[in-house]
Amino acid sequence: MKLSELVNKDCSKAAVLFNSKKRILEYISELAHSQIPNTSQHAILDALMAREKLGSTGIGKGIAIPHGRLEGLDKILAMVLVSEQGIQFEAIDKQPVDIFVAFIVPEGDNQQHLKTLAAIADTLKDKSFCKMLRQAKSDDELYAVIQGELDE
Repeated sequence: MKLSELVNKDCSKAAVLFNSKKRILEYISELAHSQIPNTSQHAILDALMAREKLGSTGIGKGIAIPHGRLEGLDKILAMVLVSEQGIQFEAIDKQPVDIFVAFIVPEGDNQQHLKTLAAIADTLKDKSFCKMLRQAKSDDELYAVIQGELDE
């Protein structure tokens, strides 16, 4: 499974500007709600916040992978957001986060959840890929990077 298979164009947001962990999670839930309108934005935010209460999804090097589980979903929804400025996100290295790869999985599909998390984490190990994400100036450019259409 590749990140490019999980993220659609409407879920790729470059140069977003937020100043707190709560606000970026609220924005992620708004974006997710626009893709799955039968699920309330509040339920999505609750799922993301519940996971954050277990421990920050900030994995270090300016990257976070906020995620949650929701009943009623039939497929994974993934989003990529790149912040203009780093946000304090309680990451394991205590550094601000500017790349957010968020996803929501169907409740109870533990195997798919773990596969998705592993695939995303593996993709984000690529320093040149992360550099290209950070350099994207528009949503379209960011989506092109995710789809592998732009090379350094």
